[in-house]
Amino acid sequence: MVRAGVVIPEGELAWRFSRSGGPGGQSVNTTDSRVELSFDVAGTSALSDVLKARALERLQSRLVDGVVTIAASEYKSQWRNREAARERLVALMREAIAPPPRKRRPTKPSKASVRRRLDDKKRRGQTKRLRGRPDD
Repeated sequence: MVRAGVVIPEGELAWRFSRSGGPGGQSVNTTDSRVELSFDVAGTSALSDVLKARALERLQSRLVDGVVTIAASEYKSQWRNREAARERLVALMREAIAPPPRKRRPTKPSKASVRRRLDDKKRRGQTKRLRGRPDD
């Protein structure tokens, strides 16, 4: 479940398994513990048109033909790598379909704050002027 009302069906996820690099002991060359999880963002039925367009725009740099792929190989266990890849996909999609932040409403500083700032600047300038050499 990505968020309320958005669930990615298991049938739309494509899994690939391969041997993981790095240390692993005796089983390093025999177990396919590296996991690649692919999800077709462009062809999914889990997202509405608005959410799909938002996700495609935000994930544009990670997509290959509309498909996002996540690799996980930090654990020795294939099952734990599957869980890690699934969690990463959920986090990625949650961020991709989040509504855009509200626009900043421009504000003007109050007259009192402008006056305080200018008074502080004058006071600071006076302090620095007094640090100079006295006139002869």
